[in-house]
Amino acid sequence: MFLKNRCCQLIVFLSFPFLMNAQVSQAYRDSINKLSYEDHWLMLEKLGIDSLRPGPSGDPSAPNAANSEEAKVNPITSLPDPLRFDNGDKVVTPSDWDKRRKEIITHFNREMYGEVPENVPGVNWKIISEKDSILGTYPVTIQKLKGIVDNSSYPEIEVAIDLTLTLPRNHTEPVPVILKFDWIWPGMPQTNEVEEWKLSLLKENWGIASLIPTSYQADNGAGLRKGIIGLSNKGEPRDKHDWGSLRAWAWGASETLNYFENIPEVDASRVIIEGLSRYGKAAMVTMAYDERFAGGFIGSSGAGGAKILRRNFGEQVENLASSAEYHWFSPSFIKYAGPLKVDDLPVDGHELVSLAAPRPVFISTGNPKVEGNWVDARGMFLAGKYASPVYELLGYKGLVGKEYPGVGPFLDEGRIAFRAHEGGHTVEPNWPYFIAFIKPYFEKDN
Repeated sequence: MFLKNRCCQLIVFLSFPFLMNAQVSQAYRDSINKLSYEDHWLMLEKLGIDSLRPGPSGDPSAPNAANSEEAKVNPITSLPDPLRFDNGDKVVTPSDWDKRRKEIITHFNREMYGEVPENVPGVNWKIISEKDSILGTYPVTIQKLKGIVDNSSYPEIEVAIDLTLTLPRNHTEPVPVILKFDWIWPGMPQTNEVEEWKLSLLKENWGIASLIPTSYQADNGAGLRKGIIGLSNKGEPRDKHDWGSLRAWAWGASETLNYFENIPEVDASRVIIEGLSRYGKAAMVTMAYDERFAGGFIGSSGAGGAKILRRNFGEQVENLASSAEYHWFSPSFIKYAGPLKVDDLPVDGHELVSLAAPRPVFISTGNPKVEGNWVDARGMFLAGKYASPVYELLGYKGLVGKEYPGVGPFLDEGRIAFRAHEGGHTVEPNWPYFIAFIKPYFEKDN
């Protein structure tokens, strides 16, 4: 099949330049790009698609730069209502919401994030190493763990979840844990310096868990026949509604929580999921699908996460459906970049946030003048705003604030918090605000 507009499918190995690593060879990047391109092409053939619309560029100086002007944002006329059933009936009671929630999840499964197969194998956790240490002035125990996935159904593929668990030693009861989707790259420089946010969590006597999503599912289309997706598919390509990397990464977080539920050191009822950028998307997906997580710290998740996709501002559905990013989603999602459009999508980012209700969610972003407009700070604010009626139906405040507040103000009166900090593509300036926001939920039911 000849595909038109294939130029728009050229892949960039990593979406953000600051993540590029000189130790990763050009030959390796070329190989990943080629295999991703080929798998993407195969998915288009399965879907019967012969052309896609090109996505805008993240480079503000490019001729096809993504829109970064509010004056050019088209009115949103087709935003799905989380409190209205598919048949048009209104959701008026919490029990109605339980039914509507399942309806929304079905749409996300089939049209965006994909369905987790029933045959996903089990995980056996092993402590690889354990040592006592001091971080700052705080005595801790640091464990390196691996979640070994049962591959007896297809021994050709081996999968293991990499996890580091840091627990305060001066505790007499199970402690809350912040579970972070974390980054690791070949050749990443090591440092003995402890980040201030970790010390702030230890000061509260909370644990810290670092989960490496790429240890069990690669962040590229070339890895879709490996990892947990490939193992479940016995090395075969995905079908139309199979899960993508975001759901797979969320699966790993849920398996980690399963482990926490079976060890006495962790209070599994007080585990928070955190992530930035693509891992912000994964953290929001985790919150939406696994109701056991007590809350979420969602950093600059942008399109495909806690952002209104229907806004023609910053990253667009056409970017997500390209060979650079399609692996995050179900293959069926690609069709919304051609022949369908984003307005045809039966769900949007506010409904992803609404699936977390009534649990606390902190939507974090940076200063658009520093971070750029790609992640669409206002679009993430609106996702929280439009999810708020679900929180209100369940008896709680959602995002309190009618207008986008700009950089600096902290909206934390409800169970959806929002703050655009002064920095760039990071959550670090918002850690003190997040701790202040989540701490009352650890102390009492408010």
